Amino acid sequence: MAVYFSEEASVEAVTARVGTNVDPRLAQVMACLVKHLHAFAKECQLSQAEWETGIAFLTRAGQMCSEERQEFILLSDTLGFSMLVDAINNRRPAGATENTVLGPFHVSGAPIRQMGDNITLDGKGESCLYEGRVLDLDGNPIEAARIDVWSDNPDGFYDVQQPDVQPKWNNRGIFSTGPDGAYRFIGIKPVSYPIPNDGPVGQMLGHLGRHPYRPAHMHFIVTAAGYQKVMTHTFVGGDPYLDSDAVFGVKETLIAPFERVSNGSTLWRSPFDFVLTRS
Repeated sequence: MAVYFSEEASVEAVTARVGTNVDPRLAQVMACLVKHLHAFAKECQLSQAEWETGIAFLTRAGQMCSEERQEFILLSDTLGFSMLVDAINNRRPAGATENTVLGPFHVSGAPIRQMGDNITLDGKGESCLYEGRVLDLDGNPIEAARIDVWSDNPDGFYDVQQPDVQPKWNNRGIFSTGPDGAYRFIGIKPVSYPIPNDGPVGQMLGHLGRHPYRPAHMHFIVTAAGYQKVMTHTFVGGDPYLDSDAVFGVKETLIAPFERVSNGSTLWRSPFDFVLTRS
């Protein structure tokens, strides 16, 4: 029996048009999308003008996208959607280090460095010693864990954002743990910075009374054979944006101590252990 479109039967009318030889997962995902998208319009009693504004917003977002910038990912991030997808796909037992968003500035092929090396190539910023161990859930050290790290500079920019200002691979490096599972390197104490806010997503944040800032953080990707990959940050304790991160990336367990050093080779020290779970 044919199902014709009406306000009451809108979902059924659309899903009834899906073919019989469609990938089952695609059919499931699209049915959920139609169901919730139609429910959104009905609950809001969306006006024609509001719908047109939404279409214009998405059009501008698409026009902002390029090889260097992805406005739709920025939109997903600022709506908390990126973090939700990450949480769904990275459920871990209590005690394991939590994931957070990757961010747009990771670069493959960073140089492999010796344990204890300084990753800050331009000598700028307040120096910080990062150290800790990579452990399993029972507290045993994990040997040969690969730790890929990167951060912004003291002006809030990553090296790829300033290729004519910062040296290539500034504040980046890859380390590998020994039998004790320990890691140790010198970087800088990172600073807070705004996400790109000169496009439609930035305008949306402004209309919502939200700021575009991310709290200061150091990025880590920790991998080891037989364990789940951890893609995360450690956040600077006491940062003013911890409870209002523009992309919702902060988790309480990822707030790290940054201790002022009085008699050491660096101005700061940030200890943090990473706990991996079996894959």
